[in-house]
Amino acid sequence: MISASQMRAARALLGIDQRQLAALSGVSLPTIQRMEASDGTVRGVIDTLMKVVDALDAAGIELIGPGQPSRGEGRGVRLKDAR
Repeated sequence: MISASQMRAARALLGIDQRQLAALSGVSLPTIQRMEASDGTVRGVIDTLMKVVDALDAAGIELIGPGQPSRGEGRGVRLKDAR
């Protein structure tokens, strides 16, 4: 779904802090903090995760899963394979 590092990177691209992401998504600040402190894929209530993903999408963020091509144009970043 979304990883903690994707959430942090998305905020960095938008230039917003955790408090602003909480406001955009309608999720509490402690929940955002807990999500970003997790290892790997963020776990939680699906409805809460979807609020964050939808808020990032509305703000212009494209989340790219492993092995998934980007559907957008322009510049972006993604981690290389660890080969």
